[in-house]
Amino acid sequence: MQPRLPPSSFLKTPDELYMCQALKEAWKAFDNNEVPVGAVVVFQDRLIARGYNQVETLQDATAHAEMLVIGAASAYLSNWRLNECTLYTTIEPCLMCAGASILSRLKRVVWGAPDIRHGGGGSLTNLFALPHPIHTVEFTSSVLTDWCSLPIKQFFQKRRAEEV
Repeated sequence: MQPRLPPSSFLKTPDELYMCQALKEAWKAFDNNEVPVGAVVVFQDRLIARGYNQVETLQDATAHAEMLVIGAASAYLSNWRLNECTLYTTIEPCLMCAGASILSRLKRVVWGAPDIRHGGGGSLTNLFALPHPIHTVEFTSSVLTDWCSLPIKQFFQKRRAEEV
């Protein structure tokens, strides 16, 4: 069985280290039979919020990992403006989550694997590249892509096997 996380010697940059934390959250979603997406928010080099998809658990289509950690980070900072925060998410944010990233004034969004069906950061469309009158979010893609793709691939392989 393939390991769930890259070895620590493989992680060279802060983006990779924090993405690994988001990946731990994605595996929690996997273990809870949720689409395995994980996310964390970092403020001043400190992880302040973590979460994973809970759409099925909460029966809420908006309970994406990114939405949950944006809310948790806002609560932690007692401020909805996350100007100095970076969101790390294992999968490219969907249109809803990309929009929430802009509206919450995140400084930066970093994601691992693309989402060709729903991606709001370049795969389907790129909300981050559109001119916005109030706020621009920096974005970085393809951080630990293969590792971030793994839980999604395994999840849907498992789901297809269960359907047979």
